Amino acid sequence: MTAASLKIREISWGPSKGLTLLHPVSFELVPGDCLGVVGANGAGKSTLLRLIYRYLKPRTGQILLDEQDLWRLSARQAAQKVAAVLQEQPTDFALTVREIVALGRRPHASGFSSPAGRDQVIVTKALADMQLQGLQNRRFGTLSGGERQRAMVARALAQEPKLLVLDEPTNHLDIRHQLEILELVRGLPVTVVTSLHDLNMAASLCDTVLVLAGGYPLAFGPPSQVITPEHVDAAFAVQSRLELLQPSGQPHLTFSLPS
Repeated sequence: MTAASLKIREISWGPSKGLTLLHPVSFELVPGDCLGVVGANGAGKSTLLRLIYRYLKPRTGQILLDEQDLWRLSARQAAQKVAAVLQEQPTDFALTVREIVALGRRPHASGFSSPAGRDQVIVTKALADMQLQGLQNRRFGTLSGGERQRAMVARALAQEPKLLVLDEPTNHLDIRHQLEILELVRGLPVTVVTSLHDLNMAASLCDTVLVLAGGYPLAFGPPSQVITPEHVDAAFAVQSRLELLQPSGQPHLTFSLPS
């Protein structure tokens, strides 16, 4: 896998001319960057991600992946470059975990592929990366929520994308598996865009953070400059306080309702 550059130029979207859910947003990521998108429910996080993984077409603006307009690529070409892990999970519970992960190879399929070929090596590695070897022959429908989420991340890894988009990837996971998945994703040689609810996790794991509020971009930049009480209070309608954890000195936000 190799990482791609990503340029977002004034993209916006709404279901109709009279309703805009995401107002113009612009930012750039260099290859290998990890961007955390944060904001309250309804801020436009999922809409932005759907635009980036080409589920929705921008009303305005451009999405450039390695300087190529994402919407000038064929669907197959786009799928070879961009993989997404969504909150919604497959409904075909009859498939095994290995079969689910192998679906990630579909954009790369050719008439010459074989079960013993490179695809199977990639699928096996993705299963190992997500610690799913012991579950690979289990039916997907028998897994816990956290195990299913790990299987979906493994499927995305099997796709060998240049850009990985994750919509709340830590949903349904316990703290250990949250950290394991995010640390693994952070270490991949790909560019990552992920929405996260946990601001402290975003601050510790992401190179850059985008804060959305009411469909508008509020702040973009390094976590130390973006995840501040001023921005957090404006985006989430809370009162926050920044503390330094001891002995690490790691910044940590605490929250309370406005008085």
